Amino acid sequence: MRFSPSFLDEIRARVPISDVIGRRVTWDRRKTQASRGDWWACCPFHGEKSPSFHCEDAKGRYHCFGCGVSGDHFRFLTELEGMSFPEAVERMAAEAGVPMPARDAEAERRDEARATILDALRIASDFFRQSLQEVEGAKARAYLRDRGLNSAVQKQFAIGYAPESRNRLKEFLAAKGVGKAEVEAAGLVVHGEGIAVSYDRFRDRVMFPILDGREQPIAFGGRALSSDVSAKYLNSPETEVFHKGNVLFNIASARRAAKATGTLVVAEGYMDVVALHQAGFEHAVAPLGTALTDRQLELLWRTVPEPILCFDGDAAGLKAANRAADVALPLLKPGRSLRFALLPDGADPDDLIRAQGAEVMRGVLSKARPLADLLWMRETASGSFDTPERRAELEQRLKTLVRGIGDESVRRHYQQDVDERLRAFFGPGPGPSARGRGGYGGGGGGGAGRGDGYSRPGGGEGGRRFEPGSRGPQAGRGAQAGARRSAVSDRLVRSSMMRAAGSSAAPLREVTIVVGFVNHPLLLREAFDYLADLELESVELERLRSTVMDVYADQLPHTRDEILGALDRRGLLASFEGFETQLRLVRQWTVLPDAALEDAREAVRQALHLQHRARSLHRELRMAEEALGTEADELAYLQVLEIKREIENIAGTEALIDGFGILSGRPAKGI
Repeated sequence: MRFSPSFLDEIRARVPISDVIGRRVTWDRRKTQASRGDWWACCPFHGEKSPSFHCEDAKGRYHCFGCGVSGDHFRFLTELEGMSFPEAVERMAAEAGVPMPARDAEAERRDEARATILDALRIASDFFRQSLQEVEGAKARAYLRDRGLNSAVQKQFAIGYAPESRNRLKEFLAAKGVGKAEVEAAGLVVHGEGIAVSYDRFRDRVMFPILDGREQPIAFGGRALSSDVSAKYLNSPETEVFHKGNVLFNIASARRAAKATGTLVVAEGYMDVVALHQAGFEHAVAPLGTALTDRQLELLWRTVPEPILCFDGDAAGLKAANRAADVALPLLKPGRSLRFALLPDGADPDDLIRAQGAEVMRGVLSKARPLADLLWMRETASGSFDTPERRAELEQRLKTLVRGIGDESVRRHYQQDVDERLRAFFGPGPGPSARGRGGYGGGGGGGAGRGDGYSRPGGGEGGRRFEPGSRGPQAGRGAQAGARRSAVSDRLVRSSMMRAAGSSAAPLREVTIVVGFVNHPLLLREAFDYLADLELESVELERLRSTVMDVYADQLPHTRDEILGALDRRGLLASFEGFETQLRLVRQWTVLPDAALEDAREAVRQALHLQHRARSLHRELRMAEEALGTEADELAYLQVLEIKREIENIAGTEALIDGFGILSGRPAKGI
C-alpha cells in the first residue's frame, strides 16, 4: 500500500534514527557526540577499520563516506535487514506508536495492476531468452559472438532475442494466461487508435531486459539486427512501472559492485555496459537512450559521491557530457559532483576494450576530470580572447554558470576556482614597475591589461587543464594572431622538463627562462623584475641568474655577445653553454639565439606563468600539510589532496601556442 509523506515524516520524527541503527552497530566513542545527536560507527554495509559511517538524528539520515550508502529509517531496514518497504513502515509505525493508515482501495487496485504488468514482463523476458537459443535466434547469437560477448555475460544480463514476427510474443503470452489488457499495459505490443489488430513491438532484435532495484524486468531495450529499420535501438514505452527518466540500465548490479570500487561508470548504451562488465568493470550503468536526467543523477548520487561519465569520443559524446554538466550544476552539494572520462575521438567503451584491452580502458577512467575542468574546457575551447570585450564575455559566461549552483558553499568555491583560472589564463594586469610587468608571469592581479605592450591572453595555467588535443584560446600579438594553445607533447611530458623538486639537474622550465633572457636581451629590458623575482631550485642556475642581473644592472649590455663576454670573464660561460645544450637536446629552440624575438618572448612568458603557479602551489601545500598535522579533519585532508592534484596537473602539461616559430620559419608543436 502507499503511505503519505506526512505519515512517514511523523514516524521519523518520533524515533531517532540512531535508535534504529544502534541495534546493528557499535558507536565510536571518540567521534560521536550523543548530546548533539551526531553519531559515528564503522559501516555495516562494507568492511572497514575506521569509522566513516555517520548518522544525524536532527536530519533523520545516515551516510557512509566510505562506500557512499545513505538513507533514512526505512531504507536502513530494507537494505540491511532485507525487509520490504511496507514491512519496514509497519515495524517503525509500531515502534513510534503511530497507527497504520486505513487501506486505500484505489491504491491497492493500482498495486495489483502493477503486479500483473510485472508478471507479463517477467514471462516476456523468459520468452526472449528461450528464443535466443532456438533456430531463429542463430543470427542474434552470431551478432553477440561477433561483439565478443561470452555466454556467461549473456546469461548474467538475461539477453534474449525477439523473433521476426508480428504476433509470436503476443501468442506466447496469451497461452500463458496473460490478458490482453496486461500485455498492452506492459508496452509489449503496439496498439491504439487506427490499429485494428495489435502486434509485437519488438521484432528481430537482440533484447536487453531493464531491471528495477529489486532486479525484476520493468521494460526492454532492443537492438535491431537489420539495417533497414529506422531505429537501431528501441525501448519500451512509458508504462505504470517504467519511467525511463527514473531508471538506469544495470543499476541494481552496479550498486553492489560500487561498494568495492567507490564509484559508478556511466556509459551511453546497453552494449557499452555489457562490454564493460565483461572486462571487469561491473560498476557500469547507462541511461536509456536519452540525456541524463536530474532523477537519474540523484539515483547515482545515492550510491556514490562522484560517478564517472564515460561518453563516446565524438561530437555527440561531448555534447552528451556537456548536457549532463548543465543538468548537474544546480544540484551540486558538498561531496556530490561528477567526473568525466572522455574517450579517444570516434571510440566507445566497447570498441576501446575490444581493440586495446581492459587496461587501456582502466587508464581512461583513472584520468577522469572534474566537472569544473569540463566546464572550463567547454567555455574556452573554441573562442578567441584577444580583446578585452571577448575576455569579459568569457568571464560573464563562466560566472553565469556558477550562479546556477544551488548550494551556497559549493557556489563560493566554484567562484574562487573560476577567478583563479581566469587570472592564470589571461595573465596578470599591468603592475607598477616601469620596467614592465604586464606580459610575463608573477601571478599578481587578475586583469588582462596590456600594460607595456607585451601582455596578452594565454597564461600558462589556462592550457594545463585541457586534455591532450583540446583547443585553448588564441594568442594576442605574437607569432601568429590566430595561434591557439595546445597541450605539451607526450615526449616532453616524459622528459626532464617536469623533473621533480629535489632533482640534481635544473628543471628545464627554469633553464628555459634564464637562457631565454640571456639569448634575447630585449626581454631583460622589458621584464627585468620578473627575472629578479624568480625562485629557482638549482644552485648553479641561481648563480647564473644572479650574475646576469648584476651584469645587466651594471653595464646595460644591448647584445647577447656582450652578456656572454661578461659571463666568460666571470667563469660562467661553460655553465651557460651547458644549459643551452640541454635545451638543444630537447629541441626547445624557441629561446635559442636564432629564434624570433616574438617566439622567445612568448615561450619565456609561458614558462614564467607556470613557474609562479607551481611555486605558489608548493607553498600552499606546505601550509595545508601543517594544518592537517594540527587539525586532522576531513576538510584539511581534502585540501591537501586538491593541491597535490593541481601540482600534478602542472607537472603534466606545458601550455604553448600552436604556431610558435612562424616568424622563425620553423613551426613548433609544443615544448
